[in-house]
Amino acid sequence: MTTVRTRTKRARHPHDDAPDTDADFRRIVSLPDGPESEELRQQVVRAWMPMARRLAQRFRNRGEALEDLQQVASLGLVKAVSRYDPDRGSAFESFAVPTIVGEIKRHFRDHMWGLHVPRRVQELRNRVRASRRELSLSTGGRSPSVAEIAEHSDMSEEDVLVGMEALESYSTLSLDAELPGADDGYSLADTLGRAEPGFDHVVYRESVKPRLRRLPERERRILYLRFFCDMTQNKIADQLGISQMHVSRIISRTCERIHQEVDADLEELEAESGARHLAAA
Repeated sequence: MTTVRTRTKRARHPHDDAPDTDADFRRIVSLPDGPESEELRQQVVRAWMPMARRLAQRFRNRGEALEDLQQVASLGLVKAVSRYDPDRGSAFESFAVPTIVGEIKRHFRDHMWGLHVPRRVQELRNRVRASRRELSLSTGGRSPSVAEIAEHSDMSEEDVLVGMEALESYSTLSLDAELPGADDGYSLADTLGRAEPGFDHVVYRESVKPRLRRLPERERRILYLRFFCDMTQNKIADQLGISQMHVSRIISRTCERIHQEVDADLEELEAESGARHLAAA
């Protein structure tokens, strides 16, 4: 008679870096807050630290140093240990992995963008990037079109364009960086224009025009003679039959009033523009 021996395999954790700390968590729950429970939490954190480092490895080569990612993952592990409740029945690893990965993703979202990008736009960027990567496998290396990405990701073409634009916002380029193909040190800063002070004069002149038209006849004439005909206040006073002091007061009072009105209008326009930008974000 032939005896068949069956070898039973010992059950093991999903990963080798998943220690058995169930008893430690049960003890933590039974202890009051204090040095003993805190020391036990630190022991559990140290036991699970290899898993946190492994999760941080997933996000390497994305523009952040691995040491910094491991620190963020360690912070997520500490939060997971502090919040875990063994009485809910789920394994600690099932609770800790999403907590640690979420902490790392928040780090990228909040600290790694060169420009401030709303969270919705960041999500569109991620969906566009994933769709482009998946479609490139079936397009023979050809870059997929906006319509193809929209169909594949179930997005509108407008959202695809927003996501594609955000792909360029993750990192910034130094103004001192030499342009591709330039061999004489020609940088991006050399392509930028300079502020033109004449533009401000145009804005003020156009803002003043309607207010000048609404002035009383005498005030409008005094300003015309002073600033367009370059007449002195004494000559204007002689021509109008009033004192030079009266001419001076009219010029000062009228110019000050117009200046305040123009500044108030410009501030209102800037406030409306800022509100529109916030609403769009």
